[in-house]
Amino acid sequence: MAMDSITVRALVVELNELLTGGRIDKIYQPERSQIIMGIRSNGVNYKLLLCANPSFPRVHITEGKAENPATPPMLCMLLRKHLSAGKILRVYQHSFERVIKIDIESRDELGELSVKTLIAEIMGKHSNIILVDKNGKIIDSIYHVDITVSSVRQILPGLMYENPPSQGKASPLAASEVDVASAIDDDGEAAHSIVNKFMGISPLSAREIVYRAIGSAEAVVPKGDTETRNKIADSFCIIFDKIKSGDFTPQVIVNTENKSLVDFSAIDIAQYEGMASSVKFETLSEALEYFFIGKATAAFLKQKSSDLTKIVNANLDRCRKKLQIENETIAKAEKREKYKVYGDLIMANLYAIEPGAKQVTLDNFYGEPGEQITIPLKEDQSATRNAQRYYARYNKEKTAYAETLKQRELNLREIDYLESVAEAIPLAESSDEIGQIRDELAGEGYVRLRGVQKRKKEEKPNPMHFISSDGYDIYVGKNNRQNDYVTLKLSRPTDIWLHTKEIHGSHVIVKTNDAMTVPDRTYEEAGMLAAYYSKGRGSASVPVDYTEVYNVKKPSGAKPGMVIYVDYSTMYVTPDREVIEKLERVK
Repeated sequence: MAMDSITVRALVVELNELLTGGRIDKIYQPERSQIIMGIRSNGVNYKLLLCANPSFPRVHITEGKAENPATPPMLCMLLRKHLSAGKILRVYQHSFERVIKIDIESRDELGELSVKTLIAEIMGKHSNIILVDKNGKIIDSIYHVDITVSSVRQILPGLMYENPPSQGKASPLAASEVDVASAIDDDGEAAHSIVNKFMGISPLSAREIVYRAIGSAEAVVPKGDTETRNKIADSFCIIFDKIKSGDFTPQVIVNTENKSLVDFSAIDIAQYEGMASSVKFETLSEALEYFFIGKATAAFLKQKSSDLTKIVNANLDRCRKKLQIENETIAKAEKREKYKVYGDLIMANLYAIEPGAKQVTLDNFYGEPGEQITIPLKEDQSATRNAQRYYARYNKEKTAYAETLKQRELNLREIDYLESVAEAIPLAESSDEIGQIRDELAGEGYVRLRGVQKRKKEEKPNPMHFISSDGYDIYVGKNNRQNDYVTLKLSRPTDIWLHTKEIHGSHVIVKTNDAMTVPDRTYEEAGMLAAYYSKGRGSASVPVDYTEVYNVKKPSGAKPGMVIYVDYSTMYVTPDREVIEKLERVK
């Protein structure tokens, strides 16, 4: 996921072409680790992002909007002082390292033209953005590095700037096939050898070189296998010939299974075969923006959804423990009839019970003929008091049984509801959808929202929208609020409603468009969507109920997403991602 030197080289080529000769008209610092410069070049306005965040260091043109702080940080003010109205002279890469330098001509305090260099070091946790003067003296940087942090290289105002120390690796731009072949270690992964022996090559790029050579990215080269070494060396040189000529293919690699963003690259990536696909872009900046915004969004959603998941799971644990106690109470209360029998037998045999007896054995006229039963007694109480005690216990157990049954039913509904929310959280694709779930939980009393967090205006739910192979609109709810919207507001009585049978999942609606009948293929595709967006996603032959919307009702007081339905049919489908992906999803 890190920007390697191949990506940096491609980026430098792109930025040089777009920005050379441009003028800096705006500079702001939305976050400590980020600088954004507005540059007008060749009649076009660009925003150049320089980011030294240790997790996501990068440089690229951005279209994103970032909030400009009301009070600019000190570094931002310093950059404005030195670089405002400055002219971009060139953008270049230091050696083949992950260092981008931008020479900028601007006027100093005396009004004379001078050249300063803005340097972006894109090196993971050591990333930094540094401004140096024409003599190479550091004016300032985002991160100050003193001797307590590094005894090798300090970055402080007033010190002379030194390039990052070399790691002793060879430049891949000057490597021959012989150099590459001899660099591959015996009985080790070839990709590791390439990463360890040549500067600026990421594991992704190294694996691609090896994969293109022999069809396996993790190949190990045995000692004496000259043919394999030569194939890898040839692949290495072919790729770097394209890099030297500026032939790049910006792309983002996407996991085929879950659509998560895997990595980005400036060259074609084929090593993942069917496990991932590539989304290609016109520019590397577009690819980087797509990737990093996607990663940032995914991280944000993961954090927010994680909070909600903890809340839901905590309440589920509470409800399940409560259910266990309720089941034990009911099981115990189901034996209550014996206490009534004890009381009746005692009252029927008052004359036969001696005072102070600890127990009594009596004929059980409720049982089989001749059956006897032994009844424990409190020896300090009369027979009548013992009978009353058993009657009281019977009534207590009877009341507890009836009340616990009611409470268990409510608890089971709550568990059912919380499990539906737990299923909906992973389907959220935006902060708005996470917010909808949070608001829903707040409405049900599971989350407390502060006044400033409450939504001023309730956003309209945005369920997933597909178009079937026959051209029918299909809507799929991703959470309980969307499910209610799809079923109760978006649909008409004659539309088709689908839901997995006794399995938590999405409400699905097929808009019938006044058609007398809906094609079987559309039914099957809608059923596939209902099964796929449910807890049964990984199962085979998932039962899906379907009926007209007028057969679906929401009981008064029911929790969000809860409905009842009658007069339905059931189909059995096996969720298939490929079928789902072939359906056109409307954004």
